[in-house]
Amino acid sequence: MPLGTIDRTPPPFFKQGPSALTRLMFFSALAFFLMVADTRLNITQPLRAVVATVLHPVQRSLLVPVTFMRNGGDYLRGLNEALAKEEAAQRQLSEQAQRVARVELLEQENARLRSLLGLRPAVPARTRAAEVLYDAPDPFSRKVVIDIGSTHGVARGSPVIDETGVLGQVTRVYPLTSEVTLLTDKDAVIPTLNTRTMARGVAYGDAANDAMELRFMATNADVQEGDVLSTSGVDGVFPPGLAVAKVVKVDRRADSAFAKIALAPVSSPASARHVLVLQPVGDQQPSRPQPEPAPAAAATPHPKKAGERR
Repeated sequence: MPLGTIDRTPPPFFKQGPSALTRLMFFSALAFFLMVADTRLNITQPLRAVVATVLHPVQRSLLVPVTFMRNGGDYLRGLNEALAKEEAAQRQLSEQAQRVARVELLEQENARLRSLLGLRPAVPARTRAAEVLYDAPDPFSRKVVIDIGSTHGVARGSPVIDETGVLGQVTRVYPLTSEVTLLTDKDAVIPTLNTRTMARGVAYGDAANDAMELRFMATNADVQEGDVLSTSGVDGVFPPGLAVAKVVKVDRRADSAFAKIALAPVSSPASARHVLVLQPVGDQQPSRPQPEPAPAAAATPHPKKAGERR
């Protein structure tokens, strides 16, 4: 056989594509580009919404055994626990009866004072009930998923509360579900008001300790253990007067201009099942009136000079 007719190409078994290092660099660059584009341009938000809508029936079906076991456990706790809770509720109701009467009297007095001073009534908070489905699958954040979304009128940035106080804020909205960032998340920030001293501050989440921290307070600030912090309402998102956290430790360090103040949130994200989603206060404020046009200045006759004929 002539040598020119021999096929010198390697067999398919020895053919290789790009090297492993080339593929690693390409896919790393592609992943970095997608992360930056998603953070800056939100290009994957429609894809997330479609995937969340498609997977919603699967998620609900997978939650059926969990819900069945949870409800079965609640039922098997027995009648004694239910009777004990009822008795405790009756005692608490009797203890709070006098306080409720005083609160109603103060509300009536406040309404009369507002009408006398010509102030507009306080903006009512619009709420929508929701149920916590599960925790977000991100181990580095503190987030939960609720069962209502954009089709139910939920907007991004809406406050979320439970029966004890502020739980968090809606940070991502899908058609049928929403993602709520809890106050203990590392990126959570909420303006607060000390109910004892009426001093304003800013509370930050501390995900490492599953707690909160009141930052940028001077070492000589009037903050004590046991102080209760509520929402100040200056951010235009949270209504004022909602309970946020309680001061558990104040560390006044001599080597720093700011005190280290540890907080414990009043809400319990681990046991919260039913919550209320509020409409942001800024969306309920009346629109700012347009300024009236300034009246045109009247033309004034110029005085005639001396010697000029009239």
